[in-house]
Amino acid sequence: MKVIVSHDVDHLSYSEHAADLFIPKFAVRSAIECGLRHISVSEFVRRGMRIWSNRFHNLGELMEFDRAEGITSTFFFAVANGKGLTYRPAEARPWIRRAMEGGFDVGVHGIAFEDEQEVRREHDAFRDLSGLGQFGIRMHYLRRSDTTLGLLAGAGYSFDSTYYGLQNPYRVGRMWEFPLQIMDVDIIRKNASWQNICLDEATEDTKKMIGEACDRGITHLSVNFHDRFFCREFETWMEWYGWLIRYLKDCGHEFTSYQDAMAEIEGGTPCRV
Repeated sequence: MKVIVSHDVDHLSYSEHAADLFIPKFAVRSAIECGLRHISVSEFVRRGMRIWSNRFHNLGELMEFDRAEGITSTFFFAVANGKGLTYRPAEARPWIRRAMEGGFDVGVHGIAFEDEQEVRREHDAFRDLSGLGQFGIRMHYLRRSDTTLGLLAGAGYSFDSTYYGLQNPYRVGRMWEFPLQIMDVDIIRKNASWQNICLDEATEDTKKMIGEACDRGITHLSVNFHDRFFCREFETWMEWYGWLIRYLKDCGHEFTSYQDAMAEIEGGTPCRV
């Protein structure tokens, strides 16, 4: 089984949320997690102290980790705002360039999923921002309707990874759909809005999911890990991601990227320009 690792970039700074309720809600969730003993008091304190640094991402650290593990992951950046995603394209530009220069793939973390004009606007904005001719997308919060995939294909995206389920890649027009199978939030916040399981439970649940994917004949396993959790303020999340990469390697699975997977399926060479 081939494994594709991706990262949704939802936040860059805490100050992005000065005009909304994200930070108060984040504080309440953290307090609940601490009160239920799903995180330690020191972890709770570190989260509060991190707010004053005004850095709500761990892109550099995550790129360094993935590079050391030999993983060509894909980072999805936003060029529009909505659903708690508030940073500006200009703020994302240097990180998009750094990811590309580091040998990683980049794509769109999409907001519009029903409006054809807005879908095309996001595609064209990212094309201009990145300088790329071919790239993919994942919708923020995995939002989609019956028309979303057709709109994304029509806008010119080479692939999408928004559909969530145990299914192999398939065509939608000229676009490839790579269903997503494993996502950090669904595992560590199991049917809740806050962390409610420990690392051992998370790893056991993940093993079962990987085993089921193998039993179902899944050829490409798509994994999503949010960069903001790759730090000691989110101990369980960070350790789970490191464990996951090691476990998949120990099981003999190979790592690839969406771009390389498309080339492999089609029997061609990757197209990133």
